[in-house]
Amino acid sequence: MKRTCLSVLFAIVALCAFAEMLLPPAEKELMSIKGVTEVKSMKSTCFPEKYLVKFTQFVNGDDDADGTFEQRLIIGVRDPKAPTVIVTEGYYADYGMREGYEEELSQMFQANVILCEYRFFGESTPVPTNWDYMTVDNSLKDYHHVRQAFGEYFTGKWISTGISKGGQTTMFYRATYPDDVDVSVSYVAPLNRGIEDGRHEKFLAKQVGTKAERQAIESAMQELMMRKAKLMPMFNEFCSERGYKFYISNEDIFDYCVLELPFALWQWGTPVNTLPSLDASDEEWMRALLTISDPDYFSYPNKYMPFDVQASRELGYYGYSLKPIKKWASVKSTKGYLKQLMLPDSLRQYDFDDRLYKRTVKYLKENDPTHIFIYGEIDPWSASGVCTWLKCKNKKNMRVYVQPRGSHVSRINNMPADMRQEIVDRLSAWMKE
Repeated sequence: MKRTCLSVLFAIVALCAFAEMLLPPAEKELMSIKGVTEVKSMKSTCFPEKYLVKFTQFVNGDDDADGTFEQRLIIGVRDPKAPTVIVTEGYYADYGMREGYEEELSQMFQANVILCEYRFFGESTPVPTNWDYMTVDNSLKDYHHVRQAFGEYFTGKWISTGISKGGQTTMFYRATYPDDVDVSVSYVAPLNRGIEDGRHEKFLAKQVGTKAERQAIESAMQELMMRKAKLMPMFNEFCSERGYKFYISNEDIFDYCVLELPFALWQWGTPVNTLPSLDASDEEWMRALLTISDPDYFSYPNKYMPFDVQASRELGYYGYSLKPIKKWASVKSTKGYLKQLMLPDSLRQYDFDDRLYKRTVKYLKENDPTHIFIYGEIDPWSASGVCTWLKCKNKKNMRVYVQPRGSHVSRINNMPADMRQEIVDRLSAWMKE
């Protein structure tokens, strides 16, 4: 009997060893990295190997006294000796689950990818959720831990990159851990100096597009407000059908949707000439407003609430000018709207701290990292981007590129040909150093 049990045991051990030998090489290596708790193979049309990885992080930075959580990573593997792109995502990483997921930088340099979901989003949310630990510095420690752990396997050059809030994170990450990566690319990344920064309203009123386009948008806002009484029944029905809930009245939310319209329109590059004519029907005007400025943006529960918490504490945001619609508005002041509209009472206690803004500005002015910033000319977020003040003439490395008439979807691959080639050449040179 004992001999039979031993035989079975040896057989099981042998099978386990054989099964481990059959694992793809990257899977075996990733499973051996300290902090990795799960590695799951995924299908990919872009990478020879792709994995969903769970990685243990501390809730409170480097202190394990407050517990840990699992950060979701999506890893595409080409060659451990090739460059590795670490995506400092600012939100969810759901899009990385697609079979065709690829980054333009990983495609450009045939690099590996580590897409890191931001803490407190999606599957990377600590339980219990203590919002005191939802800070930029804690998120940067998350990325630093990933870089340290996975750098043992991915030994080539490292590139950090992100879009929008992810681009901000790339900026903060480089400024805080400048030696973690060899190259950084921030796309459409704002650097706001206050909870209502103040520069966006001026940009929308006097700088973006042409004077005729700005006037057409203002006229559209006023037309919507003059039709408000007729449009409100349709607006209420739309919100009811979708189950939208708000912290303020629907009547005031309508005003905020109108105020949001110019920002949303320019941000995504919606042609101004798609706005209805002044003699268009109420239905056409209602459809235009809901398409460009969906009230879902102001509704709760809001899956972007973790961002709203950070915006009110450290990241800042934009404000609204009531001037174009003040004559008709039920809203009397927009000051403090972010907390009022986006956050529950329990999360309104944080005051804005501008130290992150100041230290980042100081770093970028005093240093010359191998860092490229991409912006869109008509994107309102460029109003608070480094493109407005960062002078690179005396810097060897750092560069800012603004896509003419580009929006929030400005990327290297959709830049004008000469600008795109200049960016690619600069990145390629850095990768060879």
